[in-house]
Amino acid sequence: MSAFQTAIVPAAGLGTRFLPTTKAVPKELLPVVDTPGIELVATEAAEAGASRLVIVTSPGKDSVVEYFRPQPELESTLEARGKTDLVEKVRRAPGLLTVETALQEKALGLGHAVGCAEANLTDDDEAVAVLLPDDLVLPRGVLKTMAGVRERFGGSVLCAFDIPRDQISAFGVFDVRDTDDADVKQVVGMVEKPKAEDAPSTFAAAGRYLLDRAVFDALKRITPGAGGELQLTDAIALLIAEGHPVHVVVHRGGRHDLGNPGGFLKAAVDFALDHPDYGPDLAAWLRDRIG
Repeated sequence: MSAFQTAIVPAAGLGTRFLPTTKAVPKELLPVVDTPGIELVATEAAEAGASRLVIVTSPGKDSVVEYFRPQPELESTLEARGKTDLVEKVRRAPGLLTVETALQEKALGLGHAVGCAEANLTDDDEAVAVLLPDDLVLPRGVLKTMAGVRERFGGSVLCAFDIPRDQISAFGVFDVRDTDDADVKQVVGMVEKPKAEDAPSTFAAAGRYLLDRAVFDALKRITPGAGGELQLTDAIALLIAEGHPVHVVVHRGGRHDLGNPGGFLKAAVDFALDHPDYGPDLAAWLRDRIG
């Protein structure tokens, strides 16, 4: 059995940094080469053991969920034309896991978005994974490591990156204590966007969480912060204060931020360079263009 069966993907945002495109196309469906970011995140969840995906959407973003529905007419058309490779691509997302929706009527913060998915859970959901679709954590596999840490220590497990101190003020930062594993830290506190000299560590939060079911009770007991939003980090901080075990796994790989056009372009180039059909030509073009 996996440490979790349900993964939650908050996808209710308006994608304002991608306007005007996101007037018609949700940010989560913009393709990294030929695959939407939300499929990449769903694949990561499935590989880590999830069998269910709860996508938290807002009114008007039905197409995000529709992407995971079978398209038998399209499949039949492609099969009739002998395009079996495209049939496999079309079937890939619907075959990953069972997809459900939860509705976030108003943008009231990440904590509120996660809380909106509570009604989708079953009695068997002792823990849930939360994957932010703007974050691509590479290589995939950190959720499996996080699941192993939960099996050992219990409680909640988060993903962290070791960030240079002069860049740390842009992140939520963990106050940690060492364990017998250099890449697993016990969390004793969290600070949101501290000054570099005030940061308790250089370990910054990434967009992967494996949360004990207790987080939903904590979300009901925190108060809104700036902008009237409920912050997931405040709920986790409350659990820490109440003695709930929280650990981070320090991920030594890479990361792409799909939440802004600049980061999205870097991800697209990175993935395209590794693509057998596009990589060699793109690499040659980039060398010529940069030169």
